Amino acid sequence: MEQAFSGRRVLVVDDNADAAELVGEVMSLHGHDVVVAHGGKAALAAAATFLPDVVFLDIGMPDMDGYEVACALRRDPSFDTARIVALTAWGDLASRARAVACGFDGHLVKPAMLDSLINEAALAR
Repeated sequence: MEQAFSGRRVLVVDDNADAAELVGEVMSLHGHDVVVAHGGKAALAAAATFLPDVVFLDIGMPDMDGYEVACALRRDPSFDTARIVALTAWGDLASRARAVACGFDGHLVKPAMLDSLINEAALAR
């Protein structure tokens, strides 16, 4: 069955390479164009050239955390319409509130259900 929003540009960011590749593969199988980055600085570099429609972003990363990445993306008008979704182990209320303050549009706690990932990728900002 073809997805209604196939063909979106999806950036997957996680310092855990296996987790990032798995989410990237799921998105590819659903017709999305995918780029995977394994850290915050790499994510910003990839976003600048790829111009993603959707960003699945881990929060707890060593070089630059997901909050910093989201704030940087939100300061750049090029990403005004990009949907940023936290994909993280941090699901407590404080983490969720900080994510909203940094410009995240959604928040999924690992391990996320495949349907949740697919649905988040289909949503518009």
